[in-house]
Amino acid sequence: MKSLVNGLAVLWLGVLHCVSGSVLKNVATLQSSSPFMTFPRNFWQEISVPYTDLPTEDDELEDESVESTTHDPYPFFDDINMTANVTTQLGSDVTLHCRVNDLRERTVSWVRRKDDEIHLITVGRQTYSSDSRYSLQYQPPNDWQLQIQYSNERDEGHYECQISSHPPLVYLVYLIVVVPRVEIIDERGQATLDKFYKAGSTIELKCIISRVPQPTSYVTWKHGMRMLNYDTSRGGISVKTDLLPGGAMSRLYIANANRHDTGNYTCALADIAQATVSVHVLNGENPAAMQHGAATQQTPAGTGAMILFLLASFLLNASR
Repeated sequence: MKSLVNGLAVLWLGVLHCVSGSVLKNVATLQSSSPFMTFPRNFWQEISVPYTDLPTEDDELEDESVESTTHDPYPFFDDINMTANVTTQLGSDVTLHCRVNDLRERTVSWVRRKDDEIHLITVGRQTYSSDSRYSLQYQPPNDWQLQIQYSNERDEGHYECQISSHPPLVYLVYLIVVVPRVEIIDERGQATLDKFYKAGSTIELKCIISRVPQPTSYVTWKHGMRMLNYDTSRGGISVKTDLLPGGAMSRLYIANANRHDTGNYTCALADIAQATVSVHVLNGENPAAMQHGAATQQTPAGTGAMILFLLASFLLNASR
């Protein structure tokens, strides 16, 4: 019985071996002849990616929006205070600076604010002001300069450099126009309108110029309409000008004065400001007495009236 069972087992294993060999052979034959075997190895991996993971049109638009926002920075001024004060002298040219970074496609404009009114001066590189003294000069890489020629007192005030962003950015500039002061003074340092000299003496006139932001030695002296700074026809004339903090002091010397030197003398700072003194050359009179007489003539009228009032009161009391 035991030998019969062993024989059947051997027979069954032989049958399975034959069947499996035939099946494997057929499978190998099918695979070698299948057209799918010619596809790339990563073909099935590529098409196995879910459809929902592929980028959509909305995703691309969103990516573009994010990228645009990231690469378009907001403009800003070099001066973080966004304000400035500029001082210039009457009659001088002045430049107001506006340095802007990351401007891109935006526009820079200059406006003048006076009381409740706003006056447009420039937009971009175009000037729209009717005042020809205003102009726009762009200085690379980022300076939008408003230039004002021959500044006067009316130019003083608020100016705004504006950027066409959302919201707009504004840089405030306040312009101060200083009017120089010119005085001809006497020996006591007081402003005077008359000076008296004895014939043969030396005329010495002293001119003080103050309130000048940019000190200058360009001070001129005139006798009437004749310029004296470079005069060589008379001889004995000299001009000395010293620069001071915020101004200058100029002296005019005329040696051996004579009656032809009598007249008006003017000390001027360019064409901006000036002062005039009347010089009298005397032949026999005492210049000191004449100088005192001139000072008396400049006494206020109220003082003279007070003297007359006191005199009248004294006479009235005496008559009683």
